[in-house]
Amino acid sequence: MSEVVILGVFVADAAFRADRMPVMGETILGRGFALGPGGKGSNQAVAAGRAGAKVSFVSKIGEDTFGQMALDLWAEAGVAPAVTQGGDTGAAFIFLDAATGDNAIIVAPGVAGTLSAQDIEARADLISQAKVFVTQLEQPMEAALRALELARGGGAATILNPAPAAELPEGMLALCDYVTPNETEAEALTGVAVTDLASARRAGDALLQAGVARAAVLTLGADGVLFHGADRSVHVPAITVGPVAETVGAGDAFNGGFATALAEGRDPVEAARFGCAVAGLSVTRPGAAASMPNRAEVEVALAEASK
Repeated sequence: MSEVVILGVFVADAAFRADRMPVMGETILGRGFALGPGGKGSNQAVAAGRAGAKVSFVSKIGEDTFGQMALDLWAEAGVAPAVTQGGDTGAAFIFLDAATGDNAIIVAPGVAGTLSAQDIEARADLISQAKVFVTQLEQPMEAALRALELARGGGAATILNPAPAAELPEGMLALCDYVTPNETEAEALTGVAVTDLASARRAGDALLQAGVARAAVLTLGADGVLFHGADRSVHVPAITVGPVAETVGAGDAFNGGFATALAEGRDPVEAARFGCAVAGLSVTRPGAAASMPNRAEVEVALAEASK
């Protein structure tokens, strides 16, 4: 069985690079366009697969051109698909700021938006036997909740990447060993505006009080990660390996790398550092799934950062 199991969505990313977003009713000229594979869950699975994990991805895709794009990607990245096919594969609009590489995204999950608790039950054996289970919130909440229940019941380390930000059902955080929000998502969950390490720690405290079992792992962009557990709070600096091209895949890169290192039995803070190396490499390249590094590159980045 797979050591890492990830539930989520695959979408085809339509990325537009421009100087700014148009206002309603306006048309502007862009600086570039790219079509490629995306979706938070799929990106995380690709990041884990390239980083060396034995990983399965649970989702739904269509029997269409975008669905074939997904299957080709997973075959290349070493991801075992546990997917149902039918309907339309999802897509995402991505705006990329030409100056900074920052992004804004609209996701239409397609058939993956119909994932249900019953679909999850069909993958119960796979999920319950994982070492590490990861989910996000691009698919329906009921599917994420049931998968977390199955993973927790089987003894997996459970990770919730609460993206996009949403109100969580009562008790959901108590099923999570780790929760990995960015600053915006942490504020949505806790009401604490995260602007520095002190406020990140306050948000982390709130997440622990809400039931997170082991640690809140707040991703802070260029400031790295705050690993905030009941017994220790550690700032893990970002690992910089070159100029930033795009940040669109950074969070997914971190989550895939973090899950991989946990499955290998690394200390959770060291796992967060491994995730930072994966993310640090990803932002130097365009694309989401396309930006995920391989294991050799991650090891070199970690070694260089330790000097």
